Amino acid sequence: MKKDYKINYAFLMYDIADEESEAGKRRVNKVFKICKKYLNHHQKSVFRGEITPSNLIKLQKELKNAIDENLDFITVIKLKNKESFLEDTIGKKGNGLFI
Repeated sequence: MKKDYKINYAFLMYDIADEESEAGKRRVNKVFKICKKYLNHHQKSVFRGEITPSNLIKLQKELKNAIDENLDFITVIKLKNKESFLEDTIGKKGNGLFI
């Protein structure tokens, strides 16, 4: 199956293990800063936004270097554009109940 590289929009979610330890806190801060450089912050550990294919590659490479691959988890959902999905929002954004 041929890969389609016309990716222009992405959702990124992460779960950094051991957030209470100093090493975990550093990884969380580092991952947050890297994600914020390329995408818009949407929710606590969720980012999304328009991104070029080359920036997506850079983002994933930086994240791979920042995390502990044996402990942490990051997933990226790639889309062709922001019109290619439907979104339902429940609750008020920013009050901690946003899902």
